Amino acid sequence: MPITVIVHIANESPIVGELDELPNPTDQIIVLKNPRQRDGKDVTYLQDGVTTVIWSLSRISFIEVMPVEGEEEIIGFVRE
Repeated sequence: MPITVIVHIANESPIVGELDELPNPTDQIIVLKNPRQRDGKDVTYLQDGVTTVIWSLSRISFIEVMPVEGEEEIIGFVRE
């Protein structure tokens, strides 16, 4: 099941896309499928029709993992 993430690349706007699995600490690259801007528009510096991009992890500042639809919300302590 694809994992939707927001990838923050150094000196670039964040890119939304899907990963097959989260990167391991030993990985050198990240393979992002269906890259797009946060608003759903095409990434301006990619060619039209690009569906998969490979980035070096050294260029990535951090990765945000988006919640899965239908995932249960964890409820913390509740005072009645």
